[in-house]
This record gives sequence, C-alpha cells and structure tokens, in this order.
Amino acid sequence: MSAEAENNKKMIKEHSDKLAELGMELSKIQFSYKVEEKTSKEYWQKRIKNFEEYNTKSLEYYNQIFSLVKITNKEESNRFLLQISKFRQLSLSLIDTMKKIQENPSIINSKDKQQSQWSKEIKNAITEQSNNCLNHERDMNSFFRDFYEKNLKSILE
Repeated sequence: MSAEAENNKKMIKEHSDKLAELGMELSKIQFSYKVEEKTSKEYWQKRIKNFEEYNTKSLEYYNQIFSLVKITNKEESNRFLLQISKFRQLSLSLIDTMKKIQENPSIINSKDKQQSQWSKEIKNAITEQSNNCLNHERDMNSFFRDFYEKNLKSILE
C-alpha cells in the first residue's frame, strides 16, 4: 500500500471514530421533530433550547461526515456541504417559528376555533418546517450510508 493510501486510511479511521463518538452524543439528545400542541411558554423555551442543542451537535456530526467524505471524494463532499448549508437554513427557519410560538403559545392550540389567519399560518409553518428538517436529515443520513457502503466500508475493514 502506498504512503498516501496508508495516510488516507489512517485519516478515515480517525474521522470515523470521531463520527461514532458524535453519533453517540447525538443519540443521547433525542430530539423529536413531532409537533406537540403545548400552550405553555416554558415548554416552547425548553423546546427551542433542546433543538438548538440538537442542531449544534447535528451540525458537528454532519461536518464530520463532510470531512470524512472529502478524504475520498471531493466532488461528493462539496454536494454534502450544500446539504449541510440547507439543513442550517431549515433549522434557523424552524427556530424562528418556534420563537413566534413561544411569544404567543396559544397559536398552537387546534381547539381554538377563533384562531386568526396568522396563527393558522404559524401552526402550518411549524409542521411543514419540522417535516422539512426531518426529511432533509433522512436524506443526508441516507446519502452517507450509501457513500459509506460504496467507498469506506472496505477501507475500514
């Protein structure tokens, strides 16, 4: 094996170990994108805090994937970097909507028959944005699983 190939294998192993560690930390956070109809300001404060913590760790995790992919395929890593950027945008949008609900938690109450159009739009937005974040993360994870199987598994064995 050439020196460059040996060095790449070592770097892949290091990034893979770090990725596994981040994955364990991320699994402990256990954020759910499911939208709950909770009407307390405290609930939404806690939800925002939990999502920000989850989002920070997720971005760390996805950046580690980017670094790992970049070792073997720069073109694919650039595509993944765009996916990370989109995830960041989706997350910021979700946080913004959660903050609107935090300011006026009754927005989320589906039993309120006198909701304004604005309240209905916010309620629809939180559901749509949560789904967008969830689906985008699924796509990112699916990309990495496929990439791992095709490009990294044989190197790490």
